[in-house]
Amino acid sequence: MGLVHGHAHSGSLSSGGGSTLLGYIGIDTIIEQMRKKTMKTGFDFNIMVVGHSGLGKSTLVNTLFKSQVSRRSAGWARDEKIPKTIEIKAVSHVLEEGGVKMKLTVVDTPGFGDQINNDNCWEPISKYINEQYEKFLKEEVNITRKKRIPDTRVHCCLYFISPTGHSLRQLDVEFMKRLSHSVNIIPVIAKSDTMTIEERQEFKQRVRKELEMGGIEFYPQKEFDEDMEDKSDNDKIREAMPFAVVGSDKEYQVNGKRVLGRKTAWGIVEVENPNHCEFALLRDFLIRSHLQDLKEVTHNIHYETYRAKRLNENGGLHPISTNDTQESNL
Repeated sequence: MGLVHGHAHSGSLSSGGGSTLLGYIGIDTIIEQMRKKTMKTGFDFNIMVVGHSGLGKSTLVNTLFKSQVSRRSAGWARDEKIPKTIEIKAVSHVLEEGGVKMKLTVVDTPGFGDQINNDNCWEPISKYINEQYEKFLKEEVNITRKKRIPDTRVHCCLYFISPTGHSLRQLDVEFMKRLSHSVNIIPVIAKSDTMTIEERQEFKQRVRKELEMGGIEFYPQKEFDEDMEDKSDNDKIREAMPFAVVGSDKEYQVNGKRVLGRKTAWGIVEVENPNHCEFALLRDFLIRSHLQDLKEVTHNIHYETYRAKRLNENGGLHPISTNDTQESNL
Protein backbone atom coordinates (compact mmCIF):
# COMPACT_ATOMS: atom_id res chain seq x y z
CA MET A 1 0.00 0.00 0.00
CA GLY A 2 2.76 2.47 0.98
CA LEU A 3 4.10 4.28 -2.03
CA VAL A 4 7.13 5.57 -0.23
CA HIS A 5 9.11 3.29 2.07
CA GLY A 6 11.85 4.21 4.46
CA HIS A 7 12.18 6.86 7.12
CA ALA A 8 10.20 10.02 7.33
CA HIS A 9 12.33 12.90 6.20
CA SER A 10 12.24 16.08 8.17
CA GLY A 11 9.41 18.29 7.00
CA SER A 12 7.54 15.41 5.34
CA LEU A 13 3.91 14.70 6.18
CA SER A 14 3.11 11.33 7.67
CA SER A 15 -0.06 9.72 6.32
CA GLY A 16 -2.36 7.19 7.96
CA GLY A 17 -1.75 4.24 5.64
CA GLY A 18 1.89 3.77 6.59
CA SER A 19 3.30 5.61 3.60
CA THR A 20 5.16 8.83 4.17
CA LEU A 21 4.71 11.76 1.83
CA LEU A 22 7.90 13.59 0.94
CA GLY A 23 6.21 16.92 0.86
CA TYR A 24 2.91 18.45 -0.23
CA ILE A 25 1.01 16.83 -3.12
CA GLY A 26 -2.32 18.65 -3.07
CA ILE A 27 -4.80 15.77 -2.63
CA ASP A 28 -6.69 17.90 -0.13
CA THR A 29 -7.71 20.36 -2.87
CA ILE A 30 -10.26 17.80 -4.14
CA ILE A 31 -12.70 19.20 -1.56
CA GLU A 32 -12.31 22.69 -2.97
CA GLN A 33 -12.67 21.32 -6.54
CA MET A 34 -15.90 19.57 -5.57
CA ARG A 35 -17.12 22.73 -3.87
CA LYS A 36 -16.56 24.77 -7.03
CA LYS A 37 -18.47 22.28 -9.17
CA THR A 38 -21.36 22.16 -6.72
CA MET A 39 -21.46 25.97 -6.58
CA LYS A 40 -21.89 26.02 -10.35
CA THR A 41 -24.59 23.38 -10.62
CA GLY A 42 -26.44 23.99 -7.35
CA PHE A 43 -28.50 21.18 -5.85
CA ASP A 44 -32.06 19.98 -5.32
CA PHE A 45 -33.81 19.39 -2.03
CA ASN A 46 -37.37 18.07 -1.92
CA ILE A 47 -39.31 18.15 1.31
CA MET A 48 -42.83 16.83 1.84
CA VAL A 49 -45.16 18.01 4.61
CA VAL A 50 -47.92 15.75 5.88
CA GLY A 51 -50.46 16.28 8.64
CA HIS A 52 -54.05 17.40 8.91
CA SER A 53 -55.06 21.00 8.25
CA GLY A 54 -54.49 23.71 10.83
CA LEU A 55 -51.23 22.33 12.23
CA GLY A 56 -49.10 25.15 10.81
CA LYS A 57 -47.34 23.10 8.13
CA SER A 58 -46.98 25.92 5.61
CA THR A 59 -45.87 28.38 8.26
CA LEU A 60 -43.23 26.00 9.58
CA VAL A 61 -41.71 25.43 6.14
CA ASN A 62 -41.65 29.19 5.51
CA THR A 63 -39.93 29.63 8.87
CA LEU A 64 -37.35 26.91 8.12
CA PHE A 65 -36.31 28.52 4.85
CA LYS A 66 -36.91 32.11 5.97
CA SER A 67 -38.95 32.78 2.85
CA GLN A 68 -42.42 32.29 1.46
CA VAL A 69 -41.92 28.88 -0.07
CA SER A 70 -45.05 26.93 0.75
CA ARG A 71 -48.11 26.68 -1.48
CA ARG A 72 -50.11 28.81 1.00
CA SER A 73 -47.91 31.73 0.06
CA ALA A 74 -48.43 31.03 -3.61
CA GLY A 75 -51.83 32.68 -3.70
CA TRP A 76 -53.90 30.24 -1.67
CA ALA A 77 -56.73 31.77 0.28
CA ARG A 78 -57.01 31.10 4.01
CA ASP A 79 -60.71 30.31 3.80
CA GLU A 80 -60.20 27.69 1.18
CA LYS A 81 -62.34 24.57 1.47
CA ILE A 82 -60.68 21.38 2.66
CA PRO A 83 -60.28 19.20 -0.43
CA LYS A 84 -62.53 16.14 -0.60
CA THR A 85 -59.61 13.96 -1.57
CA ILE A 86 -55.92 14.28 -0.97
CA GLU A 87 -54.36 16.54 -3.53
CA ILE A 88 -50.63 16.61 -3.89
CA LYS A 89 -49.14 19.95 -4.73
CA ALA A 90 -45.48 20.65 -5.37
CA VAL A 91 -44.13 24.19 -5.42
CA SER A 92 -40.49 24.89 -6.33
CA HIS A 93 -38.31 27.89 -5.55
CA VAL A 94 -34.64 28.59 -6.07
CA LEU A 95 -33.02 29.89 -2.90
CA GLU A 96 -29.53 31.34 -2.93
CA GLU A 97 -27.26 31.96 0.02
CA GLY A 98 -23.54 32.66 0.01
CA GLY A 99 -23.36 31.88 -3.69
CA VAL A 100 -24.91 28.42 -3.20
CA LYS A 101 -28.10 27.73 -5.13
CA MET A 102 -30.68 25.30 -3.87
CA LYS A 103 -33.76 24.35 -5.80
CA LEU A 104 -36.20 23.67 -3.01
CA THR A 105 -39.43 21.84 -3.75
CA VAL A 106 -42.09 21.74 -1.07
CA VAL A 107 -44.60 18.95 -1.59
CA ASP A 108 -47.84 19.53 0.26
CA THR A 109 -50.65 17.06 0.85
CA PRO A 110 -53.83 19.08 1.55
CA GLY A 111 -56.77 16.92 2.60
CA PHE A 112 -54.66 14.37 4.49
CA GLY A 113 -56.38 13.30 7.70
CA ASP A 114 -59.27 15.73 7.19
CA GLN A 115 -61.82 13.30 5.79
CA ILE A 116 -64.59 11.60 7.75
CA ASN A 117 -63.09 8.28 6.76
CA ASN A 118 -59.32 8.43 6.69
CA ASP A 119 -58.73 4.79 5.80
CA ASN A 120 -55.94 4.36 3.30
CA CYS A 121 -55.30 8.07 3.08
CA TRP A 122 -51.58 7.26 3.00
CA GLU A 123 -52.07 5.62 -0.42
CA PRO A 124 -51.95 8.70 -2.71
CA ILE A 125 -48.87 9.90 -0.82
CA SER A 126 -47.14 6.56 -1.15
CA LYS A 127 -48.08 6.53 -4.84
CA TYR A 128 -46.56 10.00 -5.35
CA ILE A 129 -43.30 8.99 -3.63
CA ASN A 130 -43.03 5.86 -5.79
CA GLU A 131 -43.89 7.77 -8.96
CA GLN A 132 -40.87 10.02 -8.36
CA TYR A 133 -38.63 6.95 -7.96
CA GLU A 134 -40.14 5.55 -11.15
CA LYS A 135 -39.41 8.76 -13.07
CA PHE A 136 -35.82 8.69 -11.92
CA LEU A 137 -35.46 5.01 -12.79
CA LYS A 138 -36.84 5.55 -16.30
CA GLU A 139 -34.25 8.25 -16.90
CA GLU A 140 -31.54 6.08 -15.46
CA VAL A 141 -32.18 3.05 -17.65
CA ASN A 142 -32.48 5.03 -20.89
CA ILE A 143 -29.78 4.21 -23.39
CA THR A 144 -28.92 7.87 -23.80
CA ARG A 145 -28.97 9.30 -20.31
CA LYS A 146 -29.07 12.91 -19.29
CA LYS A 147 -25.88 14.07 -17.69
CA ARG A 148 -27.90 15.21 -14.74
CA ILE A 149 -31.21 13.46 -14.08
CA PRO A 150 -33.76 15.89 -12.62
CA ASP A 151 -34.31 14.76 -9.04
CA THR A 152 -37.89 15.00 -7.83
CA ARG A 153 -37.53 12.21 -5.27
CA VAL A 154 -38.80 13.13 -1.80
CA HIS A 155 -35.72 13.46 0.42
CA CYS A 156 -37.59 14.08 3.61
CA CYS A 157 -41.15 13.85 4.87
CA LEU A 158 -42.00 16.06 7.84
CA TYR A 159 -44.91 14.39 9.60
CA PHE A 160 -46.92 16.72 11.83
CA ILE A 161 -48.31 15.22 15.02
CA SER A 162 -51.22 17.00 16.65
CA PRO A 163 -50.33 18.40 20.11
CA THR A 164 -53.12 16.48 21.89
CA GLY A 165 -51.03 15.61 24.93
CA HIS A 166 -52.61 12.14 24.86
CA SER A 167 -51.24 9.71 22.34
CA LEU A 168 -50.72 9.26 18.63
CA ARG A 169 -53.80 8.79 16.50
CA GLN A 170 -54.22 5.46 14.73
CA LEU A 171 -53.78 7.37 11.47
CA ASP A 172 -50.35 8.65 12.55
CA VAL A 173 -49.13 5.17 13.40
CA GLU A 174 -50.55 3.69 10.22
CA PHE A 175 -49.06 6.37 7.97
CA MET A 176 -45.57 6.22 9.47
CA LYS A 177 -45.58 2.43 9.51
CA ARG A 178 -46.55 2.23 5.84
CA LEU A 179 -44.15 4.87 4.60
CA SER A 180 -41.11 4.58 6.83
CA HIS A 181 -39.50 2.11 4.43
CA SER A 182 -39.90 4.24 1.34
CA VAL A 183 -39.09 7.76 2.58
CA ASN A 184 -37.16 9.48 5.40
CA ILE A 185 -39.82 10.41 7.95
CA ILE A 186 -39.10 13.10 10.52
CA PRO A 187 -41.96 13.36 13.03
CA VAL A 188 -42.55 16.77 14.60
CA ILE A 189 -45.03 17.88 17.25
CA ALA A 190 -46.86 20.84 15.75
CA LYS A 191 -47.96 24.02 17.54
CA SER A 192 -46.16 22.90 20.68
CA ASP A 193 -46.81 26.23 22.40
CA THR A 194 -50.26 24.86 23.26
CA MET A 195 -48.62 22.62 25.89
CA THR A 196 -46.70 23.42 29.06
CA ILE A 197 -43.05 22.33 29.26
CA GLU A 198 -43.99 19.33 31.46
CA GLU A 199 -46.85 18.28 29.16
CA ARG A 200 -44.54 18.59 26.22
CA GLN A 201 -41.88 16.34 27.77
CA GLU A 202 -44.45 13.73 28.77
CA PHE A 203 -46.06 13.80 25.33
CA LYS A 204 -42.69 13.43 23.60
CA GLN A 205 -41.80 10.42 25.71
CA ARG A 206 -45.16 8.84 25.05
CA VAL A 207 -44.89 9.43 21.30
CA ARG A 208 -41.37 7.95 21.28
CA LYS A 209 -42.57 4.88 23.13
CA GLU A 210 -45.54 4.43 20.77
CA LEU A 211 -43.30 4.76 17.71
CA GLU A 212 -41.00 2.14 19.18
CA MET A 213 -43.87 -0.21 19.99
CA GLY A 214 -45.22 0.21 16.47
CA GLY A 215 -41.80 -0.71 15.09
CA ILE A 216 -41.64 2.63 13.24
CA GLU A 217 -38.19 3.62 12.00
CA PHE A 218 -37.94 7.37 11.62
CA TYR A 219 -34.94 9.26 10.29
CA PRO A 220 -32.04 9.07 11.28
CA GLN A 221 -32.51 5.27 11.19
CA LYS A 222 -30.24 3.37 13.61
CA GLU A 223 -29.23 0.81 11.01
CA PHE A 224 -27.70 3.47 8.74
CA ASP A 225 -25.31 4.99 11.28
CA GLU A 226 -21.97 4.75 9.54
CA ASP A 227 -19.56 4.75 12.49
CA MET A 228 -19.36 5.41 16.22
CA GLU A 229 -19.15 9.18 15.80
CA ASP A 230 -22.24 9.09 13.59
CA LYS A 231 -24.01 6.88 16.10
CA SER A 232 -23.34 9.17 19.07
CA ASP A 233 -24.41 12.28 17.10
CA ASN A 234 -27.56 10.56 15.88
CA ASP A 235 -28.38 9.08 19.29
CA LYS A 236 -28.53 12.62 20.70
CA ILE A 237 -30.91 13.60 17.90
CA ARG A 238 -33.06 10.49 18.30
CA GLU A 239 -33.38 11.15 22.04
CA ALA A 240 -34.58 14.70 21.32
CA MET A 241 -37.16 13.63 18.73
CA PRO A 242 -39.92 14.22 17.86
CA PHE A 243 -39.06 17.92 17.90
CA ALA A 244 -41.76 20.07 19.49
CA VAL A 245 -41.92 23.07 17.19
CA VAL A 246 -43.62 26.40 16.67
CA GLY A 247 -43.46 28.21 13.35
CA SER A 248 -43.94 31.89 12.63
CA ASP A 249 -43.07 34.28 9.85
CA LYS A 250 -43.85 37.39 11.90
CA GLU A 251 -41.13 39.49 13.50
CA TYR A 252 -41.29 41.26 16.88
CA GLN A 253 -38.93 43.44 18.91
CA VAL A 254 -37.66 41.65 22.02
CA ASN A 255 -34.98 43.40 24.11
CA GLY A 256 -34.03 45.56 21.16
CA LYS A 257 -33.62 42.55 18.84
CA ARG A 258 -35.94 41.52 16.03
CA VAL A 259 -37.09 37.94 16.52
CA LEU A 260 -39.47 35.58 14.76
CA GLY A 261 -42.28 34.80 17.12
CA ARG A 262 -45.93 34.38 18.01
CA LYS A 263 -47.51 37.12 20.08
CA THR A 264 -49.93 35.96 22.76
CA ALA A 265 -51.72 37.84 25.54
CA TRP A 266 -49.00 36.79 28.00
CA GLY A 267 -45.91 37.34 25.92
CA ILE A 268 -44.05 36.35 22.79
CA VAL A 269 -43.10 32.81 21.93
CA GLU A 270 -39.71 33.19 20.27
CA VAL A 271 -39.46 30.57 17.55
CA GLU A 272 -35.66 30.42 17.43
CA ASN A 273 -35.16 30.52 21.20
CA PRO A 274 -34.31 26.97 22.38
CA ASN A 275 -35.91 27.72 25.77
CA HIS A 276 -39.24 28.36 24.06
CA CYS A 277 -39.40 25.54 21.53
CA GLU A 278 -37.28 23.11 19.55
CA PHE A 279 -37.49 24.81 16.19
CA ALA A 280 -33.77 25.68 16.18
CA LEU A 281 -32.90 22.02 16.85
CA LEU A 282 -35.03 20.89 13.93
CA ARG A 283 -33.57 23.51 11.60
CA ASP A 284 -29.95 22.74 12.53
CA PHE A 285 -30.54 19.03 12.11
CA LEU A 286 -32.52 19.22 8.89
CA ILE A 287 -30.52 21.88 7.07
CA ARG A 288 -27.18 22.44 8.76
CA SER A 289 -26.06 18.92 9.63
CA HIS A 290 -28.14 16.26 7.84
CA LEU A 291 -29.39 17.70 4.54
CA GLN A 292 -26.77 15.88 2.47
CA ASP A 293 -27.33 12.67 4.44
CA LEU A 294 -31.09 12.83 3.83
CA LYS A 295 -30.34 12.95 0.12
CA GLU A 296 -27.87 10.08 0.34
CA VAL A 297 -30.17 7.80 2.34
CA THR A 298 -32.93 8.53 -0.19
CA HIS A 299 -30.66 7.59 -3.09
CA ASN A 300 -28.71 4.69 -1.60
CA ILE A 301 -31.42 3.04 0.48
CA HIS A 302 -35.02 3.96 -0.40
CA TYR A 303 -34.52 4.45 -4.12
CA GLU A 304 -32.21 1.44 -4.31
CA THR A 305 -34.88 -0.76 -2.68
CA TYR A 306 -37.51 0.50 -5.14
CA ARG A 307 -35.16 0.01 -8.08
CA ALA A 308 -34.22 -3.56 -7.13
CA LYS A 309 -37.88 -4.45 -6.71
CA ARG A 310 -38.84 -2.97 -10.07
CA LEU A 311 -36.01 -4.56 -11.99
CA ASN A 312 -36.76 -7.92 -10.40
CA GLU A 313 -40.42 -7.79 -11.45
CA ASN A 314 -39.37 -6.82 -14.91
CA GLY A 315 -36.90 -9.64 -15.25
CA GLY A 316 -34.28 -7.05 -16.15
CA LEU A 317 -34.26 -3.63 -17.71
CA HIS A 318 -36.02 -4.02 -21.04
CA PRO A 319 -39.70 -3.33 -20.37
CA ILE A 320 -39.16 -0.13 -18.44
CA SER A 321 -37.45 1.94 -21.10
CA THR A 322 -39.28 0.57 -24.13
CA ASN A 323 -42.80 0.20 -22.88
CA ASP A 324 -43.75 3.44 -21.20
CA THR A 325 -47.38 2.53 -20.84
CA GLN A 326 -46.55 -0.09 -18.25
CA GLU A 327 -46.64 2.21 -15.22
CA SER A 328 -45.60 0.86 -11.89
CA ASN A 329 -48.60 -0.03 -9.81
CA LEU A 330 -46.65 -0.32 -6.59
